[in-house]
Amino acid sequence: QVQLVESGGGLVQPGGSLRLSCAASGSIFSINVMGWYRQAPGKQRELVASITTGGSTNYLDSVKGRFTISRDNGKKTVYLQMNSLKPEDTAVYYCKMEGKVFAGPWSGWGQGTQVTVSS
Repeated sequence: QVQLVESGGGLVQPGGSLRLSCAASGSIFSINVMGWYRQAPGKQRELVASITTGGSTNYLDSVKGRFTISRDNGKKTVYLQMNSLKPEDTAVYYCKMEGKVFAGPWSGWGQGTQVTVSS
């Protein structure tokens, strides 16, 4: 059974930084895409950033230049470095991974971690 465990959320003042981590455990053959999504109260979940096996990245326009996604394939872990945080970044952040397991294609979500940006 594959499990994704997130860490690193919390309360931070505007302009501050946080680093989120998401580690996968279990029998995974490969992880093609790793990504971070967020969902604010009353809003739909949106893609914040994603990264492929080859290192290609994609970012939500509002976070470009402030957030950086990275991955450690050996550790099956994805990171999201968030700098210059704004109140509008407040949301529950979820990691998502897509790849292959023994039974075939697989995708999974982390449990979510709260990020609150407030003075």
